Amino acid sequence: MNLSDFDYNLPEELIAQTPLEKRDSSKLLVLDKKTGATKHCHFNNIIDELKPNDVLVLNDTKVIPARLIGIKEDTGAVIELLLLKELTDNTWECLSKPAKRLKIGTIINFNDELKAEVITKLDEGIVHVKLIYEGILMEILDRLGQMPLPPYIHEKLKDNDRYQTVYAKNIGSAAAPTAGLHFTNELLEELQKRGVEVLFVTLHVGLGTFRPVEVENILEHHMHSEYYEMSPEVAQKLQKAKEEGRKIYAVGTTTTRVLETVMHKYGKFTPCTGNTDIFIYPGFEFQAIDGLITNFHLPKSTLLMLVSALATKEYIMNAYAEAIKNKYRFFSFGDAMFIK
Repeated sequence: MNLSDFDYNLPEELIAQTPLEKRDSSKLLVLDKKTGATKHCHFNNIIDELKPNDVLVLNDTKVIPARLIGIKEDTGAVIELLLLKELTDNTWECLSKPAKRLKIGTIINFNDELKAEVITKLDEGIVHVKLIYEGILMEILDRLGQMPLPPYIHEKLKDNDRYQTVYAKNIGSAAAPTAGLHFTNELLEELQKRGVEVLFVTLHVGLGTFRPVEVENILEHHMHSEYYEMSPEVAQKLQKAKEEGRKIYAVGTTTTRVLETVMHKYGKFTPCTGNTDIFIYPGFEFQAIDGLITNFHLPKSTLLMLVSALATKEYIMNAYAEAIKNKYRFFSFGDAMFIK
């Protein structure tokens, strides 16, 4: 399976630069994964697409203002760090830029409150740093850090909350689970009133989700691991739904990766925490989910491969072509697709 099989041409003007004023007013393309049939509506019509007793699973991770700009203590060179995940107390895995300027022992000053010392240097711009500060780190990051928007977004974000889901709770992500950005509290409440069971798992989005694929043979791509959690209560409810034959729909590829990891590892939904490097591409046998609410993904990305595994590459590429023709907005702040 070649990387070029998952390429498509996207006009630059269709890359959404800012979120819409109303979260649930985005477009929604509904794709039947069995037939390839599509229909067009708006995201708040998701109420009509889900049935009583269906289960909707969302990722309640919360994004850290994880982008830090500092200067090297010895030379004054500007260094950017993206905090990916905490390894031990105050030791973090980071993506660095420019990585070639860093070596073990380098001190990076961000301000009087925060410094970082490089303690390990790995490939692909990844470094491990020890953060040096006094006080509460998350409060310092709230003052000092920037939201880690993807590089294709060039507009400044006016409200940081728009890069968080309304149900974000567990701090730890280096990027938002963007399919969930379309939901409002009111929409979730209305779904529950109509009998849809709404459940939450956690996956802290890190390098595994947004690292580009750089090998032509996709089977040679290495997925980085990301931390996930499934609580006893959620595992019990999901297992009950599965045994009763009810539909389980994931909101986002990150949620999908949690659910499929657990089912493939244990053969049933079970309470657990861990790290997953699951790589889902065509030929994958889905055991956990019946469908997926997701955004439109970058060409040649592991996320595009995941949705192609669920609905076939042919149906996905046809749906993407239709979305482009109908001027859908793409990527993080863009429109949505419901594969069912």
